[in-house]
Amino acid sequence: MFIGIDWGGTKMEVIALGRDGETRARHRVSTPTSGYDDCIRAVLDLVAAAEQTAGEQGSIGIGIPGSPNPRTGIVRNSNAVLINGKPLGRDLETALGRPVRLANDANCLAVSEAVDGAGKNEHVVFGVIVGTGHGGGLAIDKKVHAGYQGVAAEIGHYPLPWMTQDEYPGHKCWCGKHGCLDMYACGTGVELDYRLTTGVEKRGRDIIEAKRAGDLVATGVYERFVDRLARSLALLTNIVDPDVYVLGGGMSNVDEIYQDVPPRVVNYLFGDTFETPIRKALHGDSSGVRGAAWLWKD
Repeated sequence: MFIGIDWGGTKMEVIALGRDGETRARHRVSTPTSGYDDCIRAVLDLVAAAEQTAGEQGSIGIGIPGSPNPRTGIVRNSNAVLINGKPLGRDLETALGRPVRLANDANCLAVSEAVDGAGKNEHVVFGVIVGTGHGGGLAIDKKVHAGYQGVAAEIGHYPLPWMTQDEYPGHKCWCGKHGCLDMYACGTGVELDYRLTTGVEKRGRDIIEAKRAGDLVATGVYERFVDRLARSLALLTNIVDPDVYVLGGGMSNVDEIYQDVPPRVVNYLFGDTFETPIRKALHGDSSGVRGAAWLWKD
């Protein structure tokens, strides 16, 4: 049995999968904000609950926002700030008394979709999260490719490619730099664009609905989002050229993008065609937690 935990900023979810991918148990709790030790205890409780429900023990994989340094094990760049600077993997192994595998949550998306999702027949699967932020994960032969520094596929914090004069130098990102894709090719970027254009706050889903109803301002915001996402995929194709892109996160549910993005990519690509499939994550919001479980699928 394979146990996966999706450690998010607001919730923790556990799933127990059988060898054929069937769900044996599933539980969810709020992520503790009271301290690091309370978070460790929450993981222990989730594992215990999953194993009690399923009636057996399993391997444990955990997807986290941020990434562990592959040489020190110290977690970096997490918006779940309690785990930054901590040797989370070692601490969990000590608490659980067994091995634990950690990976960035976007890498878990890629693994999930490579094992039994929208990229299950592909060699190189690039997962792109277009949700609150813009993140990436890379799976090769159904395994995480984290890179030598442990930061492969961290696409949210390179600058928006091919900036226009109006876009330069870019919005200031929460990371301290300007122009990061995390502020553009995502739901946050759509909402920020609308607010800066109109002075009005509107949720991403409402902006999309307004676009579908023919609102010209919302249509302009959507078209800029599509072009910015296409620029990201063009740069990724020039560097990685994966067999498939699999999209997750809230904006991946906007069905129009699967028709509208590919023709834009070729405008920026070093080549004359773009034929790489762009698919919606088959497992949707469950891809992260399932991918965490599949970190042990050797």
